[in-house]
Amino acid sequence: MSKNVAQVLVEVLESAGVKNIYGVVGDTLNYVTDAIAKSNISWVHMRHEEVGAFAAGAESYVSGTLAGCAGSCGPGSLHLINGVYEAHRSRIPLIVIASQMETATLGTDMPQEVDFKKVFSDCSVFCEQINNAEQARRLAVMACQAAISRQGPAVLILPVDISKTEIKDDVPYSVHFPKPVRRPNDHELKQAADIIAQGKKIGIYAGMGAEGAHDLLIAVAKKLNAPIAHTSRAKDFVEYENPYNVGMTGLLGVHSGFHMMNSCDTLILLGADFAWGQFYPQHAKIIQIDRDAARLGRRHPINLGLEGDVIPSLEALLPLLTEKSDDSFLQECLKERADTLSGLEKQEVPGDAGSIHPEYLTKLIDKYASEDAILTGDCGSAMVWVLRHFKANGKRRTLLSLRHGTMANAMPMALGLKKAFPNRQVISLSGDGGLSMLMGDLLTIRQENLPIKIVVLHNSSLNFVELEMKTEGLLN
Repeated sequence: MSKNVAQVLVEVLESAGVKNIYGVVGDTLNYVTDAIAKSNISWVHMRHEEVGAFAAGAESYVSGTLAGCAGSCGPGSLHLINGVYEAHRSRIPLIVIASQMETATLGTDMPQEVDFKKVFSDCSVFCEQINNAEQARRLAVMACQAAISRQGPAVLILPVDISKTEIKDDVPYSVHFPKPVRRPNDHELKQAADIIAQGKKIGIYAGMGAEGAHDLLIAVAKKLNAPIAHTSRAKDFVEYENPYNVGMTGLLGVHSGFHMMNSCDTLILLGADFAWGQFYPQHAKIIQIDRDAARLGRRHPINLGLEGDVIPSLEALLPLLTEKSDDSFLQECLKERADTLSGLEKQEVPGDAGSIHPEYLTKLIDKYASEDAILTGDCGSAMVWVLRHFKANGKRRTLLSLRHGTMANAMPMALGLKKAFPNRQVISLSGDGGLSMLMGDLLTIRQENLPIKIVVLHNSSLNFVELEMKTEGLLN
């Protein structure tokens, strides 16, 4: 039986695990939304496509399954771009359907004509237009495969005349879900163990790539008497139930994390691509393990760069490590950590004259939030309070725009997360500036009956920008 291209596309997305597609309906997208309506995928009608892209990225990031977003020709799909950049910078698999005008009109400067391949190529791992209806299943599978394997947005540009074309669809291309095991070779691991054996003040710096490696990190830290600092994106996976944790470094970090990074003589970087070179130790030997060898040594000079996933790499490295009995550096760093936490607690006090300190507010959110709550925070001061005053416990999740650094992300991300996890408490810590940018989709939250807790930091300013200006001496 023949099908149209839109139906084939939706079938492929369904087979790839897509449950929700977020977007705004429009003329060139109509055959796609019609096919979605006849499938098991839910169409979530948004007020703004940017919110849809944020929501889809958040769902995919936390759920571990593909989600999608879609827009109509011209301005419709252009509105997706900021949320797509967010997914690209954060390496989140995402399917983007950019519907397009009829192929016969392309290249003639028609109203609403946009070269989407040029627009999206910079923020995707795959970007192709379906120019021939018979390509539909093959390109849709390639898009899903790229999003899954290369960890980023895959964009399919679909002209409306192609979307409604009937085809046989008799070649069984299908999506696969590989789970490779990547680790350095034995000689490289021996080199790493030899460098670590020479160290007197060994530190571990864990990034997003350490997801799932919590117990291994602690086993390595115990054997080496090594404190563990972590990037902001690794907070959920490293911070909890960790007697070796000394927190974050960097602009959003705390003193104890900064102290460890600056005082160690040997540093093991694990799945960390922390961008600010000035916060790396200047005189330590550095070993970096990353699943993408292109990231080795790009932020700061290193002594040994190894390609591999953190879990299998540590499993192979752990037996090779020489146990360290001297815990003086660890105790020094843990003392700094205790002092840092004491200082943070002193900030968690009520305000006066009717004001509410944001540190105190976030502490109360931490106190009363569910055991498996998900908290999103807007870019700016809200993300500082989330990172410093909301505790990880191994079940909670936090989601911020840490690599792309966009305003207005918190509420849209919360929308997608609540759609994906209806039985978990979802909280958005929004800035007044951020919420006001995209608040039209409060109507979508009501439409979808999503009981999201939205907390607004009302400071009548773009607070983080104000702090930056004061630091530069541009404001009194």
